This record gives sequence, structure tokens and C-alpha cells, in this order.
Amino acid sequence: MNQTTAEETVDVFGPNSMLRRLANEARWGLAVTRATVLEAAHPQIGAALIGNSTFVTHPWRRLRNTVVSTQRMLDPDRHVRSREAARLNRMHARISGTDPQGRRYDAMDAEARAWVVATLFESAVAMYRLGGESLDGPTMEQLYTEFRTLLALLEGNSDQIPATLQEFWPYYDDMIDHRLESTEAVRVILYRLFANVPAPPLLRSHPAVWAAGRAVAGPVAAAVTIASLPESFCRRVALPDLPGARALMHGAYLTTGFATRLLPNSWMHIGSFMSLLDSDHAGGPGPWEDVRRKAGQAAAMLRLLTPAPDEVNQATRSADQFFAEVLDQTGDGYLAWPDLAAMAREIATRLDLDEQAEERLYNAYAAWWRELQTNLDADGDGRVTRQEYAASAASLPSFGLVKVADVLFDVTDVDEDQTIDAQEYQMLFRTAFHRDLLTGRGDGYSRSAFVRQFLSFMSGQQHSVAYNSLLS
Repeated sequence: MNQTTAEETVDVFGPNSMLRRLANEARWGLAVTRATVLEAAHPQIGAALIGNSTFVTHPWRRLRNTVVSTQRMLDPDRHVRSREAARLNRMHARISGTDPQGRRYDAMDAEARAWVVATLFESAVAMYRLGGESLDGPTMEQLYTEFRTLLALLEGNSDQIPATLQEFWPYYDDMIDHRLESTEAVRVILYRLFANVPAPPLLRSHPAVWAAGRAVAGPVAAAVTIASLPESFCRRVALPDLPGARALMHGAYLTTGFATRLLPNSWMHIGSFMSLLDSDHAGGPGPWEDVRRKAGQAAAMLRLLTPAPDEVNQATRSADQFFAEVLDQTGDGYLAWPDLAAMAREIATRLDLDEQAEERLYNAYAAWWRELQTNLDADGDGRVTRQEYAASAASLPSFGLVKVADVLFDVTDVDEDQTIDAQEYQMLFRTAFHRDLLTGRGDGYSRSAFVRQFLSFMSGQQHSVAYNSLLS
């Protein structure tokens, strides 16, 4: 097999890159969702997702980070691509453990990382085919070359997947038939994530509207995803063949395919749909701005017509509520190191930290975790339950948390002027200044005000719009 290095083929991500164009289309979400299920069926990837990922509790945050990371990996600037590849490798190097069967998993496993790229390529081909488009031989070869280059950027070479397209299909079929399993992660994605996906940022204040839409959309999304998967895979992991699901799936793919080809590019750009779901993602007014505004007006009218529940004081929240909404990042009902690592990972991703700053941040969170473990882990099982946290939350020491706050200020204060200005604030919180961090100055926040607000939020004493958007 011929080795493909990132240096040799980096120019495939030039102006005519198919992958860059594809990754900016909203319909790419169908392919990514399908590929994610196939990835989760790999025992290494499935175990890593269950033990470390926030994809169930924070799917919209995960989606946004995936979009940003993909854009960086496909950037025309070689330096941007290399920097993002290095960041992803550092992030994955921190993820390892043992699955419930006692098998070791490692996010740096070369076979597993190659499988991620393989599923994305095959799902892209399936997306075109199901959307009514035919890829000729040279076009498919180009797309395959670009995906192999993507793997080479991460691994240094692309030897883990076949060198030619002709060799790829037997490899792919063999992985489906002999390597994949019915993992817990597959079941969580299909039967828990779609059914319980939390509201996107835009609709968090309209729970009734979201719940009503999710009750219909959740089962439909699961049915469409299952129907799009290879039949051999569905048989292997015993997924149901629901009546009408294949027709529904074909309709979804054909509709998005026709829309992509017929509507203006700006309408079907992934950024436009991200801004529709989260106004903080938008760089300015987009083609869906009127739709988003009308949706907000409709939700406001619905609230006027329906009885309102008792108001909840948002200034404070119970220790149990704070545990569930902020601390338990992975959604497994416990507080452990993967939860705090997920917080550090989110911050490092948003700020695009270099290795040194990232290491400082992780070390600060690790020190806080040791402090929490010492004071809260009564039974010594290496994790903290809601009950253990609620029983001692009010008397927790704050030395570790202060260190986290100081490091967070330092890595956010890029110009090192000891003030968080509007641009630095925007990078961290993806929104403009909020009054909940007001310090008396209109041009920024001092270290003391920043640290004080962080401590108040992370101790559950005070609600914060900014930190809530970052971590919950």
C-alpha cells in the first residue's frame, strides 16, 4: 500500500476541493449523522463516546464544535490545518480507558480513526446517491483522495485505509461484517439522543414548543437514520425495519438534494442553519433571519395562550439541579474526571489554545478534580454522586476552583492587559457582553470581577447567562 503523507497531498484542499464544498452544505448533516452511528458501532469508538463524550447532554454544542473543527481542517491555509490537527490529536490523546467488558480503548487507535474517515466517505457517497445524484469515477476518486488526505493530516499517513477506491469497498464490507458491534453508544444515539435531545439555544426559553416538535421529529429522525444504514449492518446489530421508513428516508435525502441544487447557496449553507438554531453563531443577518424571528414571535404568542408554570428563581439553583445541568457533562449521573475534562475541552476548542495554554487549563481542572474527589467521594469509587455533591456542596473548599478561574482568565486575556475586552469575551462566550458581568467599566472585565463571577456560577450560587451558555 502506498503511503500518503499530509505534505504530499495537502493541495487537494484547494479552491476545487469537493470535501470543503460538501462540508459547508446543510445536507452534510444527514451524512454525518449516519456516519456517527457506524462509528459508534466500532468497539473502541463506542466505548470512548459513552465514557467521555458530551454528545447526549450537549448535542448542539458538539455539532457547533464539529462544524468549526471541520472548517479549520479544510482551511486553505496549511498552518490552520496543521494547528487544528495537532489540537485534535492532543484532545484524543487524553481519552482512554476500559469498556464494561474489560477491553482497553484509546482515542488515538489508528484503526478506529481510519474507520471514522471511512464512514464519512461512504456516507457522503450514500448521501449523493440517495439524493438523486450520480458520482462518476473520477469524481468519486477525487473525493476519496481528499478523505485519505484528511486522515493523513491527523495520522501523518493514510495507511490504515486502502490506497485505491477499488480496494476500499471490500475493506468497508469486511469492517461491517466482522468488526462492528451492537454497542451501547449505537443504542443511545438512535433511541435516547433523538428522543431526548435538548432544545437548541434559540428555543431553550420555549420548552413547550420544543417538546411538541421533538415528539414528532425525534422518531422520524431515528427512522430516517436507520433506513439509510447498510442492510448488512442493520441485520448485524438487529435494528428494526419500520414500515414506511425507507420511503421517508428517500424523501428526506431527495428533498435536501433538490434543495441544495436549486436554492441559492446561502440558503443551504451550514452556517445559515447554525444561525437559525443559535443566534450567537451568526456573523450577521442571514437568509433565515426572518424565519428565526417569526419562530420567536410564534413561541411568544403560544406562551400567552397557555397557562404559565410557577416562576423559578433563576438567580440561584439547587445543588442537585446544578449537578445535572453543569457538572455532569457526560450525562451518566455522576461527576468524574471525564466531566471536568469535557469542560476544559470545550474552552480549549472555543479559544483555539496552543499546547502550553491548553496544558495549563487541563492541569487546573485536574487539580480541582483532586480537591473534589478528596472532599466528596465518600465511598472511594472514583466518582461523585448527586447525593454526595448535594450533601457537601455548601462547605466545599474553593482553592482548586480559584486556580481554574485564574487560568481561564489568563488564556482568555490574549493581549495580557489584565482585562477581558469585548473581542476576547466574544471568543469565549460566543456572544456580546452581558450585564451579569458588569464591573462599572464599559470596556471590559477585570480579573477580580471575572474570577468572582466564575466562582459564583461554578459553586451554584448565582445564575449567569454567559457561563450557562459555555458549560450547560
